Amino acid sequence: MTTRVAIVTGASRGIGRSIALRLAAAGQSVVVGYAGNKDAAEAVVTEIKDNGGEAFAYGADVAEETEVAALFTETTDRFGGVDVVVHSAGMMALAPVADFDLAVLDRMHRTNIRGTFVVNQQAARHVRGGGAIINLSTSVKKLGLPGYAPYAASKGAVDAISLVLAKELAGRDITVNAVAPGPTATDLFLDGKDEATIDRMAKMNPMHRLGAPEDIAEVVAFLAGPGRWVNAQTVYANGGMV
Repeated sequence: MTTRVAIVTGASRGIGRSIALRLAAAGQSVVVGYAGNKDAAEAVVTEIKDNGGEAFAYGADVAEETEVAALFTETTDRFGGVDVVVHSAGMMALAPVADFDLAVLDRMHRTNIRGTFVVNQQAARHVRGGGAIINLSTSVKKLGLPGYAPYAASKGAVDAISLVLAKELAGRDITVNAVAPGPTATDLFLDGKDEATIDRMAKMNPMHRLGAPEDIAEVVAFLAGPGRWVNAQTVYANGGMV
């Protein structure tokens, strides 16, 4: 059986890194996509190879179509095709609507909305039958936490793209889903938060803890492998937070 090939964007750190490692552990060849942190991406590649897997790192701006197209071409040239695309790259900036810097809004939407669209466009053109496209969303859309409106709005677009693309790929045996983590202990989430805030958010779910990147990676691995009957869904991976 041909080894499945996965592209994971935003894979140099955080949730994306854990996803890349988990898919490699499942026997998939992995392309570690990154934006600017080449050293961190290469460290992920080294870890995968040290554990017997196959991987290489590739830098691309997810919102730039020529760079993303080159990512898919390089993957096909090296590994023979693409079976799984996990779009984990994203930007999060927080502030109340009344105070939010519109220049920051534009940058975040370029990464989170345009980037998702560009990556999914190439995925729709290249993923082989039996494959999976998985986009990272957020549980904060349901929670409505103050300060999260711009970020939640951008991730609402991710859900919409995922749902529509799943239907557009009808008949090709390709699933498209979004995974919506709750508060997860990554550098992106923890940055700028005091211990009281972190503790309060950890207790917002019945498990009374923050998610770990590995928790999210397990959900993605299911959708990227055996979870063939889950399609056109946003899967909330948040420990029961509602």
